[in-house]
Amino acid sequence: MAPSTPLLAVRGSEGLYMLNGPPNFTENTVFLRESGKNCKVYAFSKDGSLFAWCNGEKVNLVNVADNGLLHSFNLPKAVCLEFSPKNSVLAIWQPYTTSKDGTSGVPNLQLYDVKTGKCLKSFIQKKMQNWCPSWADDESICARNVNNEVHFFENNNFSTIANKLHLQKISDFVLSPGPQPCKVAVYVPGSKGAPSFVRLYQYPSFSGPHAALANKSFFKADKVTMLWNKKATAVLVIASTDVDKTGASYYGEQTLHYIATNGESAVVQLPKNGPIYDVVWNTSSTEFCAVYGFMPAKATIFNLKCDPVFDFGTGPRNAAYYSPHGNILVLAGFGNLRGQMEVWDVKNYKLISKPVASDSTYFAWCPDGEHIVTATCAPRLRVSNGYKIWHYTGSILHKYDVPSNAEIWQVSWQPFLDGVFPAKAVTYQAVPSEVPEVESKVATAYRPPALRNKPITSSKLHEDEPPQNMKPPLSKTALKNQRKHEAKKAAKQEARNEGSQDLTLNPTPQQNPPRNVSLPTSGDPEVDKKIKNLRKKLKAIEQLKEQAASGKQLEKNQMEKIQKESALLQELEDLELGV
Repeated sequence: MAPSTPLLAVRGSEGLYMLNGPPNFTENTVFLRESGKNCKVYAFSKDGSLFAWCNGEKVNLVNVADNGLLHSFNLPKAVCLEFSPKNSVLAIWQPYTTSKDGTSGVPNLQLYDVKTGKCLKSFIQKKMQNWCPSWADDESICARNVNNEVHFFENNNFSTIANKLHLQKISDFVLSPGPQPCKVAVYVPGSKGAPSFVRLYQYPSFSGPHAALANKSFFKADKVTMLWNKKATAVLVIASTDVDKTGASYYGEQTLHYIATNGESAVVQLPKNGPIYDVVWNTSSTEFCAVYGFMPAKATIFNLKCDPVFDFGTGPRNAAYYSPHGNILVLAGFGNLRGQMEVWDVKNYKLISKPVASDSTYFAWCPDGEHIVTATCAPRLRVSNGYKIWHYTGSILHKYDVPSNAEIWQVSWQPFLDGVFPAKAVTYQAVPSEVPEVESKVATAYRPPALRNKPITSSKLHEDEPPQNMKPPLSKTALKNQRKHEAKKAAKQEARNEGSQDLTLNPTPQQNPPRNVSLPTSGDPEVDKKIKNLRKKLKAIEQLKEQAASGKQLEKNQMEKIQKESALLQELEDLELGV
């Protein structure tokens, strides 16, 4: 039986072991620590019930609940392990080698039956990139990219190829998640002036001029990243070039494209120029978040029409992570940034916490949707290795720093299937923690000796943009109806004000007189015309102020009108004094 909380697997120079999840954080005694520095790789099954690792001598496969050894495979050089979605197959990859006499090497990719331990099939897979076959979630289909075409196997029968998808030169493909019918997104790079393109197909309908569900072509693409949403209704494509011909970026140029299975496609318009650091779908499949633009980077949530819904403003960030339930979003700045995290309530667009995980190289949500692990791992960073377990409200619940002569290479949560942990209400109150807070030393900027006794003047290279709601713009009809509604509301308010005033009293120069009171005239038509125009402008300013008070975002020119109110009042007063 699976534990009530996910385990945390840790691999490093101190060996391979598992840590009990929150709230205990003690070493798991069921899984015996594998000591030594020879563990090169480990992997959990998709439901977390099975665990496999290579200790430099063989690959062991155990049941997580009782650590019962199921199988051992004599593959000492294994560096990659992967389970099929329903735990039927264990894929193991070893580096491809050729013999000294130049003859071709032996198959280095093995697929083992998890129940029997027998080898189902062996393949030659020279490259480590995209080494693992892709399965549909129900394992009815398994696919591999072989010599620029996709080979499909059905029901884990690897003796015969059930289907092939052949285009000019398929560089990459991604199978859709979820139930049947299975869909596949394929990428073909451009050549000889022809554009690159991504096409969506539904298995097994690959032939014919109208077989593709959708097609999107683009010229600026040396490589792409394709991201299916959970419901398999759309794909996001990040197209990248190695070189930015405009010279604006050292990292090349990126564009973001949206392709739906109903044939719709669009280029996602990003308001700020610069690299696209990260794009991630919400588990609801109805929106996605993009982190983009030159630092400080912007982060924006888009809907399925590719319209911006909410803009998080700018900040030091280069990654986004939705919680397993999709109700919390973490925006983080790792790598060459200082490790600041922003934890947001997605439903209400409110900031929950803003912790800092300095020098982090790894981030992952716990399957319970409440806890987070951040880690500093080698070889990305050789010093200050360790990991921290957080609550999303910003509290550090557990912390471990390895000794100065030790390293951590990998940490990961034990996976669980969707629905095991129910979603809980988002809390803003930080949970209590027994881990003492260590105040980080804030590095001060260098000041030359001549300026050290003088007051510090703060200056920023960039002004940070605040978060703002980005609801899709109203249509012309909706905008017209909204204006009518606001005009009626303003008329009712004015009628109420008129009823409460004493009509026998003359209004002060600062007040707009009621409509049913005859206004004094100067006898000069030009002056009367100016007074009438001034009153019209002041009335418009009052309406703008009411709209601002109701929460409506005003345009820049509208704000400038409001600022002119005092000058208009003074001008009106001067004119009326002559009446």
